[in-house]
Amino acid sequence: MAESPVSFDMIILGASGFTGKYVVREALKFLNAPSSPLKSLALAGRSPAKLTGALEWAARPGPPPPGIAILTAEVTDPESLRRLCSQTKLILDCVGPFRLYGEPVVAACVETGCDYLDICGEPEFMEQMEAKYHEKAVQTSSLVISACGFDSVPAELGLMFNSRQWGEPAVVNRVEAYLSLESDKKIVGNFGTFESAVLGVANVDKLQELRRSRPRRARPVIPGPPPPKGPTIEHQQKIGLWAVKLPSADSVVVRRTLSILIENPQGLPGAKESSEHRNRRKDFWSTVKPAHFGVKIGVKSLLGILRISTVGIFIGILGRTAFGRWLLLKFPSVFSLGWFRKAGPSEDEVSSASFKMWFMVKDTAIETLLQRVTENLTRR
Repeated sequence: MAESPVSFDMIILGASGFTGKYVVREALKFLNAPSSPLKSLALAGRSPAKLTGALEWAARPGPPPPGIAILTAEVTDPESLRRLCSQTKLILDCVGPFRLYGEPVVAACVETGCDYLDICGEPEFMEQMEAKYHEKAVQTSSLVISACGFDSVPAELGLMFNSRQWGEPAVVNRVEAYLSLESDKKIVGNFGTFESAVLGVANVDKLQELRRSRPRRARPVIPGPPPPKGPTIEHQQKIGLWAVKLPSADSVVVRRTLSILIENPQGLPGAKESSEHRNRRKDFWSTVKPAHFGVKIGVKSLLGILRISTVGIFIGILGRTAFGRWLLLKFPSVFSLGWFRKAGPSEDEVSSASFKMWFMVKDTAIETLLQRVTENLTRR
């Protein structure tokens, strides 16, 4: 289909990639639905043939809906990206790893005033983009939001929901999330996720340097003592999981949200929000309480924890050298102990996979009260 100056509600960039085609499938569920604002959609990428194939795959078992445009663009061609931005209200970027391919898309959106969303889970990229483009984005009214997928929507929603459930005299001190991946088949991850993790280790020094170079954000005042370090491997009997800390973007994103909330206690105002929306925004954000937050990944056996730890050691050590990264990315199935492969998971493996996330809230006031009661009983 030829490109045209027609305006689209959203363009999905990288729609023919592994994750992109699943994003397209979900978007089709909302396209022209009665209560959905999504009335027009376009797919963009390097290959029109692959985009057409992805659309046909996403629409199965029926034919694709009419009117979905196929647009050509490359992240190495800034003009093609600006052309995309001029045709839509919103770019949803699925082209990763984002530290390699994301910045040109952000730059084009900010320059043209187009809104930008992505499914990134890479803290360095998110913080780099904020440092470089925030002021310009404010000038052009371009909304730039990362981590709009598995990283880190469940984590943020979990923190917000749980922190809003507690009223005086209860005081939330920390919220701990426990993630469990489940499947009746083999759990296999997308290669892009593995590559992002490897590159994250390779660039950890750059992330620390970036953070040192920027003004320190305001830290929320959280009642009670800081959370104890705790054991490296934890057994949560209530949910039947062995757990270990997960070095994902979730904690970084949640902390950034809480810091922004200190600066904007009623939330960030919209460019053209109605009075009703403004009141709802103020009512909602005024009830979100700051808390320490962490994420752990859990499995049902101690052997599973040892497997996770082994993969983490491989990535942590080999990811710091060029040769080590070559080994990791050349043989992902070997060094991930079968959890990642270049071909990615099959459709059956994807459809059978799911996740659960438990949130456990620690209340300073209640814990203190229980401690005092216990001490009094002990003395008697």
